[in-house]
Amino acid sequence: MKKIVVLTGAGMSAESGLKTFRDADGLWENYPVQQVATHEGWLTDPTLVTEFYNMLRGKLNSAQPNEGHRLVARLEERYDVTVVTQNVDDLHERAGSSKVIHLHGELMKVCSSRNTEDTRYWQMLTADNSRVEPGTKAGDGSLLRPYIVFFGEAVPRMEDAVNVTYDADIFIIIGSSLVVYPAAGLVRYVKPGVPVYLIDPADVNAGISRVHHIQKGASAGMKELYELLMKP
Repeated sequence: MKKIVVLTGAGMSAESGLKTFRDADGLWENYPVQQVATHEGWLTDPTLVTEFYNMLRGKLNSAQPNEGHRLVARLEERYDVTVVTQNVDDLHERAGSSKVIHLHGELMKVCSSRNTEDTRYWQMLTADNSRVEPGTKAGDGSLLRPYIVFFGEAVPRMEDAVNVTYDADIFIIIGSSLVVYPAAGLVRYVKPGVPVYLIDPADVNAGISRVHHIQKGASAGMKELYELLMKP
C-alpha cells in the first residue's frame, strides 16, 4: 500500500471557521500572541492563558470538519495515510483520520507545566468537559497548562514527522503558507521523484520545483486531488 503524507496548515481549518495566529495582523481573537502563546506569557499570567484556551475550545467544540478533512480521511480506503498538521484542533481525527501527528500541540489536551512531555500528567478533555479552572494542578503539583507548543519552544514530534515524510510515496500540502519552521522544512525530506501536491488558493513558495499546485481552497482542491488519486 502506497504511503501518503499530508501536511496541513491553517487554511485546512479556516473553512471550518477557525481563525489562526496569522489572521488580522498577527492578533488572534484580539489577543497579542506574546500574551497567550509564549512561555513568558504563561509565566506572566497563567490565568489569562488558561481562559484564552478555554475560549478556543468552546469555538472548536462548535466547529465541524469540512469536506477537505473528510476527503483526506477517505484516502485511507486505498492508501496508508499519515496527517502531519500544524493545527491544534482535532478536526482531522473527528473526520476519521487514524494517524495524525500534531506538530504544535493539541487544544483538547492539557499537561504539566513543569514538563509538558511527561505523559503521566497528560489529560484529554472532551467536548462536554473542556473547561480548565485557572489554578488547577497537574499530578506533579505544577499548574495544568495547555498542551500547546508555544512560540520559541521545541517541536517534540518533528522527528516523527521527518521520518514519515522520508518514507512517503506521495506528499500533499494543504493550506500551509510554508513560512513557519520547522514544519515548512519538511518538504526537503521528500525523496527525489516523489510527487508533491500543493493545495492553496494563494501563491506559495514550496522551496522545491516539482510541485503540482492546485490553486483552490482546502475542500475544492482536495476534491480535485481525491478524484485524481482514487482513479482505478
